[in-house]
Amino acid sequence: MSRRPSHPVRLLASALAAGALLTTAACSDGGGSENASDTAAEQAGVARPDAAKQTPTGSPSAPAALTEAGAKAALLTEADLEGGWNQVQDADKWRDRLLVGKVDVAAFLTAKSSATDCQALLDALYDDGLLGDPSGPSALTGFEQGDSRLLEQVAGYDRAGLDARLKWLRTLPDTCDEFTATGSGGAERTVQVTEASVPDVGDARAGLRVSVQGDADGGPATLTLDIAAVRVDTSAVTVMGGGLDDGQTDSVEQAVRQGTERLKTVLDGGTPSPQPTTMD
Repeated sequence: MSRRPSHPVRLLASALAAGALLTTAACSDGGGSENASDTAAEQAGVARPDAAKQTPTGSPSAPAALTEAGAKAALLTEADLEGGWNQVQDADKWRDRLLVGKVDVAAFLTAKSSATDCQALLDALYDDGLLGDPSGPSALTGFEQGDSRLLEQVAGYDRAGLDARLKWLRTLPDTCDEFTATGSGGAERTVQVTEASVPDVGDARAGLRVSVQGDADGGPATLTLDIAAVRVDTSAVTVMGGGLDDGQTDSVEQAVRQGTERLKTVLDGGTPSPQPTTMD
């Protein structure tokens, strides 16, 4: 659960425009036809008294492009999370150092699979590439709670590629329902992939729960990760949380809500509050 070495690792203008069109249609349908004098005045080039009020002043503005500073500002803080999560400074090194108990999580996640998609999932979990390589700015933060970890990435992407990646993630519970992966030492591990709910935030979203069962440090061990990705325009928030003490469903959902809200605030040109917002 860390970034690729070469990347710091990971509004609705169209909806507003559609709303404007619906409003216009409603006014046209519900307001009746223009009277003859108004029509004649318009044909003569004379504006009606309320013409200025009906003249569009401009279409809704699109969200600002994500910047490096914006990506960092959108990252979660300890205040956004409940449950005693402590922010760490070396989350970008977790690919090599992330340990849950005495188990090297990286060794679990790089186990080989005969299925291309399932292997791609394991590789993406290892290098924080669930949504592919960001095409824009990217920022990463991480938190610890006992032996559990929570990692968040905020990044900008190519819109088509981002949508395709989210669609791919949604297929994995069927494609990779359960399979066997073999580690470098030949030990076999059972991997289960199921769909996970994601709060109804952002423009599009996908969620997974991945469990890896095997032997480690002389005994059985199960690594469980709750994963969620949310798109906001051409940017996205990705959150992964879990460990050997089971997943972190509640914390991941909270992180997704707060992280999405912070990202939307940044894209709208604002500055996220140092205190979390109250969200249902």
